Amino acid sequence: MSAADKVKPAASPASEDPSAIAGNISYHAQYSPHFSPLAFGPEQAFYATAESVRDHLLQRWNDTYLHFHKTDPKQTYYLSMEYLQGRALTNAVGNLAITGAYADALKKFGYELEAIAGQERDAALGNGGLGRLASCFLDSMATLNLPSWGYGLRYRYGLFKQRIAKEGQEEIAEDWLDKFSPWEIVRHDVVYPIRFFGHVEISPDGKRKWAGGEVLNALAYDVPIPGYKTKNAISLRLWDATATAEDFNLFQFNDGQYESAAQLHSRAQQICAVLYPGDATEEGKLLRLKQQYFLCSASLQDIIFRFKERKADRVSGKWSEFPSKVAVQMNDTHPTLAIPELMRLLMDVEGLGWDEAWAVTNKTVAYTNHTVLPEALEKWSQAVMRKLLPRHMEIIEEIDKRFREMVISTRKDMEGKIESMRVLDNNPEKPVVRMANLCVVAGHTVNGVAELHSNILKQELFADYVPIWPNKFQNKTNGITPRRWLRFCNPELSEIVTKWLKTDQWTSNLDLLTGLRKFADDEKLHAEWAAAKLASKKRLAKHVLDVTGVTIDPNSLFDIQIKRIHEYKRQLLNILGAVYRYKKLKEMSAEERKKVTPRTVMVGGKAFATYTNAKRIVKLVNDVGAVVNNDADVNQYLKVVFIPNYNVSVAEVLIPGSELSQHISTAGMEASGTSNMKFSLNGCVIIGTLDGANVEIREEVGQDNFFLFGAKADQIAGLRKERENGLFKPDPRFEEAKQFIRSGAFGTYDYTPLLDSLEGNTGFGRGDYFLVGYDFPSYIDAQARVDEAYKDKKKWIKMSILNTAGSGKFSSDRTIDQYAKEIWGISACPVP
Repeated sequence: MSAADKVKPAASPASEDPSAIAGNISYHAQYSPHFSPLAFGPEQAFYATAESVRDHLLQRWNDTYLHFHKTDPKQTYYLSMEYLQGRALTNAVGNLAITGAYADALKKFGYELEAIAGQERDAALGNGGLGRLASCFLDSMATLNLPSWGYGLRYRYGLFKQRIAKEGQEEIAEDWLDKFSPWEIVRHDVVYPIRFFGHVEISPDGKRKWAGGEVLNALAYDVPIPGYKTKNAISLRLWDATATAEDFNLFQFNDGQYESAAQLHSRAQQICAVLYPGDATEEGKLLRLKQQYFLCSASLQDIIFRFKERKADRVSGKWSEFPSKVAVQMNDTHPTLAIPELMRLLMDVEGLGWDEAWAVTNKTVAYTNHTVLPEALEKWSQAVMRKLLPRHMEIIEEIDKRFREMVISTRKDMEGKIESMRVLDNNPEKPVVRMANLCVVAGHTVNGVAELHSNILKQELFADYVPIWPNKFQNKTNGITPRRWLRFCNPELSEIVTKWLKTDQWTSNLDLLTGLRKFADDEKLHAEWAAAKLASKKRLAKHVLDVTGVTIDPNSLFDIQIKRIHEYKRQLLNILGAVYRYKKLKEMSAEERKKVTPRTVMVGGKAFATYTNAKRIVKLVNDVGAVVNNDADVNQYLKVVFIPNYNVSVAEVLIPGSELSQHISTAGMEASGTSNMKFSLNGCVIIGTLDGANVEIREEVGQDNFFLFGAKADQIAGLRKERENGLFKPDPRFEEAKQFIRSGAFGTYDYTPLLDSLEGNTGFGRGDYFLVGYDFPSYIDAQARVDEAYKDKKKWIKMSILNTAGSGKFSSDRTIDQYAKEIWGISACPVP
């Protein structure tokens, strides 16, 4: 008789008693079956456990939904193309304060909670910081009891799963939905029609209506998001695209025309198949725009339905009330079509006139900018927009026309700037819709995500709009949830923090961490801190061995850079530094090497499938690692490891074990960064430029506890100009590192195109746009300071403690509280 057979199945959906929980798990295994009846291995145990936890979540979700419906508060709807949720089991039982009970319950089946949680696959709904930020925000919204919802798309195959082969990165489809997700609840009654293509019909009274084309359905899947130690659970509503049975052409199918018969079903599947499908082709561009519109239209139809549902209980029921009940936040430019779609729904469906619809839209929508990179500020071809969304193109043209008229009539002094400020760029060679400009013109608030970034928006990117709307622009420095990013992923350090602060309240009031400062020199704390860090490093070393086969030494300095691979994030600077370090080690005598600080350099991140130079960087890191790690002369002093398939779960292992983390983007190019906050919170010291949130992290943790290097944001334009004028003189060490790669020391792969991006003074793909060469000498000098500091263990641990102690500002609870008060105008609505 197995352990599972001894536990009697009994439904107890809300119990917190371990025996009753075990019975509920057994009940789900037997009566919510997904596997054959005799199977109860770790995978089956995970699904049954998740469904048992979901029972708790559903009760809270239902109570929260009813409470919001009854009290009718103003609610925020957060629109994002990405959510990087990570695993949900550990987070859910932690937020519900039932971790211990579930651990005890699973022991009755002979399982450890950690092993069962490890069976879960990360939800593949995002790519990088943008998606992870959205997920942290949802956690904080729930924890702060805010009436709010997330809206996104239910991608079947995500971005991609990364595999490292001899040729470099390979992309394969994510498999997170190969079986099913136990967390999502399909809402068969929440379905909205979404139209594409077609034409605009004009009735005799001049009213305009979009008709024809193809119509698909948006079907809602809800993922409950529990707050930490609160009764509230909010929802992430994900839309899936479907077609109906009527859309299946039975005549064609029976005639052998199988593909034609299911054409609309096939098109529906494409919409939510992949995050950021390649857009080099016309079809790719149409699919991306379809995805964006699908998200916006489904979400806004849902928001309006719920407003009208509650409107029946109100006295006035006027549309002018809409902005006092609804706040829509656009996370970057991907959901910009929410603006013309809300206008269309208000005018064409609800019968409002332009002025009234515009007033409602303007007071409802707000925009978060996440980038100053020109290629990431979306510009859509007017022809593509007109073809796919003819009515929206009309509305955008009218917005553009009225904006120009407003500027001309009220700001004669700005007439010369109108062409760059307007929504439409009518360049005859490439007419486009500028999505960021549309957001600025239509939204009531525009915010950046770190002080430096928000200043760049006001002084450079959107400077011309500031005189017209001086109060429209705000800063909301990003944050991270301390639950997932310290409390749950680093239990050893969490216990120490709680012990020394004599409270665990820091988990929802992160400013309390400053209380650690007074113990920064305490030898007992130092000993405990070092032991916790070593435990995390050993866990990390095991992960590296499991996924790469490389053995790393937990006594070496663990130096980590994990983020999307992009030239502006400068993984190339990191690997060139490692190449230089390796060359110097090779030139040393055996005695000289003994004085060196041993280091393990780890890099992880996905390169977008069509981003050739980023993929070359991934290949270079792997090629350098293959040589260095097998060089018996130096491999006890340096190892270089590429961590494959970086995702949230991998980060939860890497970040607690890290001692030095690299945040080395070209100054002025990283809007904020949030992994820098996660590392700092976990007692990791940062080497970085004055970019994004690094500026504020350095202020909070103290200048002496941050390794600074590199040009400042206000120098970058001048340095690029100098480079164009042939005035840049490269450091000999920089030339040495590049030459070492060119010599073939790391294999036969041709790195010339990658290295050529660092050469020359000007031209496409040349001229070192991201200033790797300029910053290289100060980077190498800063790394030398790191080596020295690490030799003084007492000093290093103190720096580590002060990093954690200075991380209070970077809680997403603080960020979301500011959004709620200063942008959305919403208040806490706790379930009684």
